[in-house]
Amino acid sequence: MITTEAQLRALYAAPAERALRKQLDRLDAHCRRFIALAPLCVLATGGGAGSLLDASPRGGPPGFVQVGEDGDLLLPDAGGNNRLDSLANLLHDPRIGLLFFIPGVDETLRVNGTACLRDEPAFIARFGAERQPPRLVVQVQVREAYLHCPKALMRSRLWRAESQVERSVLPTLNQMIHAQSGNTAPPEAQEAMVERYARQIAQEQGEI
Repeated sequence: MITTEAQLRALYAAPAERALRKQLDRLDAHCRRFIALAPLCVLATGGGAGSLLDASPRGGPPGFVQVGEDGDLLLPDAGGNNRLDSLANLLHDPRIGLLFFIPGVDETLRVNGTACLRDEPAFIARFGAERQPPRLVVQVQVREAYLHCPKALMRSRLWRAESQVERSVLPTLNQMIHAQSGNTAPPEAQEAMVERYARQIAQEQGEI
């Protein structure tokens, strides 16, 4: 078992200078362009009192995460299940990590920093084009930013058409949740759930 960093380092070669120098303390033009094209990011947070860490996907039209005038990130909170795990975590521990994805691109962008939750009108107004403005905006002060190499997505072949899995290989979401929670009521059909979510998203984005 590996219990010290010295043991860990002994298993691997030293990182190349390029891997160390690519880390920035701000968003440069390439990072900003990447974020403008990304319709998906994964948000990592940690709570207080030794609680477990959390990773949660966030999505929207490309560029749904904005870069502010001071180089901070502005992430509007969209409607979800109202567990508020990530948001509550940030109240206890402001550290945050984000991983941005662009469909068809194997490279990803990693951004680390600290966050606060903003509900002032000036922040909400930045997303006023949406029919349902966000209740709050996660403002991220960037501390680290760097492009991540494509090997993980190349290994997974995530974007390849032949890697796509038919949804029918799994039970529907509601069937799985009913089994996990012991709910004996008839579950909502997958098609009905997808249609309901699509309608909600279209309303949020002002499409209907």
